[in-house]
Amino acid sequence: MGGINWSELFPGRWSPVIFISYIALFINQGILVTWSQRSGRYEYNIVAVVLMTEVLKLVISTTLYCKDNSILTLLQETKKNKKVLLLYMIPALLYCLYNNLAFVNLARFDPTTYYILLQLRVVLTGIIFQVIFNKKLSATQWFSLVILTVGCMIKHFDTHVLGTEFHVDIFLLLILVQTTCSCLAGVYNEYLLKRQGADIDIFIQNVFMYIDSIFCNIVVIVLLSVFTNDVSETLSNVEIGTFLQPKVILIMLNNSLVGIITSFFLKTLNSILKTFASAVELIFTAMLCWILFSIPVSTNTIVSIVMVSVAVLLYSKNPVQNAQPKEVAESGKLLV
Repeated sequence: MGGINWSELFPGRWSPVIFISYIALFINQGILVTWSQRSGRYEYNIVAVVLMTEVLKLVISTTLYCKDNSILTLLQETKKNKKVLLLYMIPALLYCLYNNLAFVNLARFDPTTYYILLQLRVVLTGIIFQVIFNKKLSATQWFSLVILTVGCMIKHFDTHVLGTEFHVDIFLLLILVQTTCSCLAGVYNEYLLKRQGADIDIFIQNVFMYIDSIFCNIVVIVLLSVFTNDVSETLSNVEIGTFLQPKVILIMLNNSLVGIITSFFLKTLNSILKTFASAVELIFTAMLCWILFSIPVSTNTIVSIVMVSVAVLLYSKNPVQNAQPKEVAESGKLLV
């Protein structure tokens, strides 16, 4: 087997920068969310924070587009591409569910089970990628994905849970839903960026995504109010002062940057490489926690680092070729 295929792994000049930025921002997000907890609970309304984050993403994307274009042009492009705007409702809804479930599951579910089950998204992403892009992954690529999945699971495995009774409850279902939402949203978003919306400016596509996301989050708030029969409970801790807290501002700002850099990642790279970026994130998080907080690196972590490194090396020698914008499937069918 040859060396690392850099030209296929990072086809563009900015690809390595996007790859590294994606990892750095996600590491930062995990640290910020954990930092904002007190005794495993959040002192702010998570639904409202997710909604305000989407608003911030919309403002940033609109500002970046209008830096070189007018508001009128943005409105004209929106009217012209209203079908794509509607199609973005699919990943917007999936991301909305994922973002809200992440807060719920991180605060309430057993951490070991949560992180282990979440790694199933690696293989699931490969399956969904094959279906949507009509591309068959090679045996080497699948082997690297399986090693990556096992390596990530080992990182979060705790022998102490072996003696405990495993309960299948609603929270387990929520984790599985969260995992599926993550995979399907990422791959379908890539499909829209490279196929349906290939001729549309990436910031306009981001505007479409965040308009739909805001709508979805408002629907979530309404539904929560209806099912709980208590609007005040759903909107508890929603105060201006809450959103002015430094930790909350940092979470919203960092998450906004994560959303924007993810769109560039999917536009220039692909969903499969994104799963490897998430795995590399685990390695760097462990090392940073050791350096900054003196948190010891366990044997599990060392084994995980070795397995993830092997998986990354295998994949880098035979990466998935990035789907080119405007590339259409032979069948000519569109995913709606």
